[in-house]
Amino acid sequence: MILLAHMLFGAATGSIIKNPILAIILALFGHYFLDLFPHVDYSVDNLKNKDWKKSLPDISKISLDIFSALLIIFLFSSNDLLVYICAIVALIPDSMTLISKLFPNKLFSWHDYVHTQKIHFLKYKKISNFWRVLTQLIAISLSILLLTLR
Repeated sequence: MILLAHMLFGAATGSIIKNPILAIILALFGHYFLDLFPHVDYSVDNLKNKDWKKSLPDISKISLDIFSALLIIFLFSSNDLLVYICAIVALIPDSMTLISKLFPNKLFSWHDYVHTQKIHFLKYKKISNFWRVLTQLIAISLSILLLTLR
């Protein structure tokens, strides 16, 4: 799932759940929940392969996603610190996956295996892009709706 959807879902969690510890835990697990649904991902292969000369498009996609999420959170939420913390926490699983590619070790490799092979199990099924994009649009729309409930 694109980072925008994860960040907005995490922010929505922080907006609804007022207990900070519970909100942070749910924002983290919300990432895995969203990844259970069929979705499209953009390629960050140049980063994973450490091909720094070709990585500008990957960095641009990531930056645009994060900036867009922060802008939407700013515009539609109560702008509590917890909302932003949860949005950032929702990025941890994908960050750990990227770190495992850049700096392999047992813990990150184990997480990468669980995250990409077990949680993303629908990635390897034949599902049309229509459904893969629709799940992300639903997650983004629902998150924005929940952010506005304050």
